[in-house]
This record gives sequence, C-alpha cells and structure tokens, in this order.
Amino acid sequence: MSKITFLGAGSTIFVKNVLGDVMLTEALQGFELALFDINNNRLRESEQLLLNMKESIGSTCVIKTYTDRKEALRGAKYVVNAIQVGGYDPCTITDFEIPKKYGLRQTIADTVGIGGIFRNLRTIPVVLDFAKDIQEVCPDALFMNYTNPMAVLTNVLTTYGGLNTVGLCHSVQGCVPHLFEHLGMDTTGVKTKIAGINHMAWLLEATKDGVDLYPEMKRRAAELQKEKHHDMVRFELMLKFGYYVTESSEHNAEYHPYFIKRNYPELVDRFNIPLDEYPRRCIDQIKGWEAQRDAMLSDKKVEHKRSEEYASHIMEAMETDIPYKIGGNVMNTGLITNLPKEACVEVPCLVDRSGIQPTFIGDLPPQLAALNRTNINTQLLTIEAAITGKKEHIYHAAMFDPHTAAELSLDDIVSLCDDLIEAHGSWLPSFK
Repeated sequence: MSKITFLGAGSTIFVKNVLGDVMLTEALQGFELALFDINNNRLRESEQLLLNMKESIGSTCVIKTYTDRKEALRGAKYVVNAIQVGGYDPCTITDFEIPKKYGLRQTIADTVGIGGIFRNLRTIPVVLDFAKDIQEVCPDALFMNYTNPMAVLTNVLTTYGGLNTVGLCHSVQGCVPHLFEHLGMDTTGVKTKIAGINHMAWLLEATKDGVDLYPEMKRRAAELQKEKHHDMVRFELMLKFGYYVTESSEHNAEYHPYFIKRNYPELVDRFNIPLDEYPRRCIDQIKGWEAQRDAMLSDKKVEHKRSEEYASHIMEAMETDIPYKIGGNVMNTGLITNLPKEACVEVPCLVDRSGIQPTFIGDLPPQLAALNRTNINTQLLTIEAAITGKKEHIYHAAMFDPHTAAELSLDDIVSLCDDLIEAHGSWLPSFK
C-alpha cells in the first residue's frame, strides 16, 4: 500500500484541505494516510474528522495515526510538512513582544524580519531531524513543505537534509485572482508569469490576446490608492517598482524598510498596515476551532470540495503522468540568473511522473532582483547561523534584515537578538 505521511497533523483544518483533496482524487485511492503530531489530542481530532470525511466521500484511503514519527514515515512515497515549532504560546508571543521593547513593530513575523529569523532557528533543527528519519526509512519520498519560513526551510531540507523537496505556498495561486477581483478586471483568457522568492515573487507578465495588461492595472491601482483599502502596500510597490508582488500587503509591509517606521508613524496609517496581525489571527483561529470543533467532529456527513492546495495535484500528476503546473520553491540551479545560486527561488514548475521540473526564468528586472536579494541576504545568514551554531551569524542576519536595520542601531540589534535567545531558552539549540 502506498503511503502519504502528514507531519503536523494536529493542524486539523489544513489536514482537512490537503487530505480531503487526496480522498477526492481517483489516482490516490487506496493510499494510507499516515498522521503524526506531537499533540495527541489534536492528532485524534484530525483522525476523527478524516474518518467522517472518508465515510461521506466514499474514499478507499486508509487513515492511520502514529505516535512514533519514524514509523509514520516508514515506506512513505509522499510527505507533507505543516508543523509550527513553539506555536502561538510561547514562541510567537515572544517573537512579537520582545522586539516591541526596542520599538520594532511587526505584522506577521513568519518569513524574514526578527521574528522570521527566530522562527527559522527553532524550526531548522526539527526539520533536519525529519530528514534523518526520511533518509533511513523513505529516502525516495517527495517532501512537500508547507511550513514557514518557506524559503529557508526548503533550502535547508534540500542542501543539508538531502531530501527531494519542494516548498508550496498559497500566495502564488491566489495572487492573480485576488488582484484582478480587486481591480475589477476579468481573468478570462489572461496569461501570467510569476517568479522570484517565496512571499516576494513577482507577477512578471499579465497579457490578454497579446496585450500587456499592466498599464490598465496600474491606472486602476492608482485610483484605488486615493482611499484606504486592504492592499495598499502591494499597490505602492507596484506603482514604484513596476510589478505586483505575490504575498499580501501585511506581509510585505515588514519585508522592506519603507513602511513600518517609528519615526514616521503616519506611514502605518497611510498604508493601512495591521501591526500585530499574526497574534490576532492566532487568537481568532484558536477561538474559532474551539467554537466549531465539536460540531465538525460529530458530523458524519462533513462535506469537502477539492481545494486549490497544490499537494494532491502534485501527487496525482506523479501517479498518472498527466502534467500539472505549480509555483514551487526549489534551489536556484541557474533558474533566475541574477539571484544567488545558494538561494531558494519560487518559479513555475511542471510536474509529471518524473517529479518536479522547474522552468528557466533568466534575469528578473534589476529592481526586483535587488529587492529579492535584500531578503535573501538575511535568509542565507540565518542558515549559516543554524548550521554553524555561531551566534555572530544571528546578529549578521538581523543586521541585514531590511526592516530591522532601518529601525535599530547595530548595538540594539545585538542586544535584541541576545534577549530573544534568552527568552526562547530550550526552544533554540545552543549557540556559541
């Protein structure tokens, strides 16, 4: 029996989407769906929900839970990773509250920035442990990483874990539909091309019947910027740098030095930036799950429609040899020629029985490559800190982070990193 292993299966709603999609896919019937999580209560909740879905869908997939990670992985053909090390409490709270003492405010803190750096540092050792198990019990498995920070973790799993890895993010497939809906434009017949790095990939082309749509997109965006709306940062980036970016405005507000500045608080209001957005989402998600859990787990006829998540489509393409196109995070093996080869990039990929096949992009427009490199600098130095165990590289990663460097002095950056290392305690490995 072929096996799909889900690491972090306590993320019940995400499990519902990804494995619900699997149960609706003909080519994946009969697969074992192996669930693993360190939280046994959440693991059992996900199991019950999937059992309900299996009955209502009529799937022949076999659902099985594991408390031994290596056994969950043994013989797997596909592995889905959706863990969050440290969760909302205590680690996310720490990532937000300690920087506030230095006047450094954040919105999401899961990609770069000071929060992204420390999220990486506590997650990298865990995923490298995954890699050791996989090398032993399912070395040929495709590892589909959904965990943030996406670029760094996918890089580490490939470069140091030796895994067949692709990073998958929702922002690519959602970018164009959300943008065109906001602009009041029709996506029918529109051809697009997206590439860059995770959470900062660029809509490089948008054409219809050979006509470039960007002039009209920018005209409408400029009109919308006259009033407050939810996507002001991305529209500002498009109007100033020429291209629209995949990930949301609340994310991109903290990837650049231009928007969240304590000496210019009016910018936060002007660009409608939701500071402390991620902690609020965490609280709302926890309350939301508590409110719907009992009803959902007792519903024997729970419904599911196949989602836009890439995972089931990738597995289907590999099982059937019917090609499918995704936006995937992979190592930069000459794919984007003006970004570092050590970086993980996000590019269109073709999937079939041969696996993930990235496409060549060439040079990005120079201003976009420059913006990407500002984030890649911090990503690569974070990896250096994690692999060498040297504290100095944590400082370097933070010193090169665009938002952190725009707000704090070098001495304050070092002091902030030291405070975060102490506060995270055993959630982090030892650094020298």
